[in-house]
Amino acid sequence: MNDITVSSNLKALQGPGPSQGLGASPVGAEGGPSFADTLADSLDKVNSMQKQADVAIQDFVTGDTRNIHETMIAVGKADLAFRLTMQVRNKIVEAYQEVMRTQV
Repeated sequence: MNDITVSSNLKALQGPGPSQGLGASPVGAEGGPSFADTLADSLDKVNSMQKQADVAIQDFVTGDTRNIHETMIAVGKADLAFRLTMQVRNKIVEAYQEVMRTQV
């Protein structure tokens, strides 16, 4: 079934192309990572930092290491990464709420 409305709706979802006169390729068409991929990768890195901080704390408490400085640096990095992640989440939620408030 080849419905013309389905194909025209799909073209509209793909974004503006050279035929609309902009000459630029749609976002993500150049083969780079998508926003979702970038966000997932960032969350994985924050999770990794949290795990490293937990291991550093555990090593310090059990006496495997006596270097408080490295432990505090790992905890500080994890805390800063988590705070930044929360701010990004807050901005995404605010943007979503703003889009939902727009009247069609």
